[in-house]
Amino acid sequence: MATRALLVVDVQPTFCEGGALGVDGGNAVAGRIATYAARHRDDYALVVTTQDWHIDPGDHFSDTPDFVDSWPPHGIAGTAEAELHPALAELAPDASVKKGAYAAAYSGFEGKDDGGATLAQILTSARVTEVDVVGIAESHCVKQTALDALGEGLRVRVLQDLTVPVSEDQGVTAREEMAAAGVQLVDSAQS
Repeated sequence: MATRALLVVDVQPTFCEGGALGVDGGNAVAGRIATYAARHRDDYALVVTTQDWHIDPGDHFSDTPDFVDSWPPHGIAGTAEAELHPALAELAPDASVKKGAYAAAYSGFEGKDDGGATLAQILTSARVTEVDVVGIAESHCVKQTALDALGEGLRVRVLQDLTVPVSEDQGVTAREEMAAAGVQLVDSAQS
């Protein structure tokens, strides 16, 4: 019997319109994720959120960012922009992982919860065998979290209508990379 978790990746104001690294459509995606999670909570053994939670991530932050390896300051630990998006106020996740305190950390698998458990440890202890990945941004942290979940031996789906890329071009590239690796790309209505 498969045990499935929902991974809600970096749905934070810092990545939505008006945030330091706002992505067009971020607020709308946050709302759709909240609605989906409320309607489908019983489909998941576990709901886990990830957050960029940067303290001093080194050259990940730059005053002259290249938007490939370096970025303007964002997801700064302890700020309102780094908290979960207000649309997720009723989500009540089973676990929350913060990542990137002192490094870039695109994948949720690079983070830990407040007790020091990694995402892999959290999923393993719950005997999770499959994950659905949603969140922001598809082209970066969603993609890397999905690929790392595959590396952990999990079956992985990305719910395409519950994520948004930094740009459409980067989204196409990310979807091609994920599909080639074995990630299933589906809409939430098919899940």
